Amino acid sequence: MVIDDLDVWRSQRDEWRSAGHSVGFVPTMGALHEGHLSLVERSVAENDRTVVSILVNPTQFDEQGDLDSYPRDLERDTSLLERADVHAVLVPDPDAIYRAGYRYRVTETDRSRSLEGACRPGHFDGVLTVVLKLLHIVEPGRAYFGEKDWQQLELVRGMADALFLDTRIIGCPIVREADGLAMSSRNVRLDSFARARAAEFASVLQVGGSAEQVRSRLEDLGIDVDYVERRGGRLLAAVRIGGVRLIDNVSAGPDAPPDISSPSVP
Repeated sequence: MVIDDLDVWRSQRDEWRSAGHSVGFVPTMGALHEGHLSLVERSVAENDRTVVSILVNPTQFDEQGDLDSYPRDLERDTSLLERADVHAVLVPDPDAIYRAGYRYRVTETDRSRSLEGACRPGHFDGVLTVVLKLLHIVEPGRAYFGEKDWQQLELVRGMADALFLDTRIIGCPIVREADGLAMSSRNVRLDSFARARAAEFASVLQVGGSAEQVRSRLEDLGIDVDYVERRGGRLLAAVRIGGVRLIDNVSAGPDAPPDISSPSVP
């Protein structure tokens, strides 16, 4: 069931609530891959009803070209979700989501300023704002987010706690390609050379070491590095390969030296 009208969705939501159904929610921007489907699979297993939203959220893009080039294939996505036993696919119009424009927004003033926030000014305002809107619209008991976007996951958890949301925020493990590259909708934009280099990025990160060592290895491979940092028991990195920006993270391990230069991601 594909729903693009918010009033129609609310009627369906209220019907499920009256019937006592638990609701799981997976927010996405489409261009679905096995990583997304792993979130869906967990939601289907843990809830009576699962809702997936598809919305390419304009407010979280700091570059217009990145927004314009984001892959979109609604027919393919809805087909995948139907086979995954999703009960409803919510495809709202951005104008309906931002009916007051972008005058009202969520801003986290501390831990959103580093890492992705430093590289992409305003990005997390857009992410947190749209997530809050969608959680209010869907009203799920559980919402599922991938751990690949580690900083995003932790900020959403913090927002849900700070704003007294009833939804439980659940993080799910990264799903990787056979060569170790974290699955991402952006991977389809890599040409064959860049795709091989992206696998090397994942391999270097998995080997680990200090942030400085990992950065040095990546730069020796000719990879443009935005950051490599240890935060909250994770080693996080963002790079640019073939004009495509990729992020990834791995456990820093029990022997990892602490990062005392800045506070950890919550």
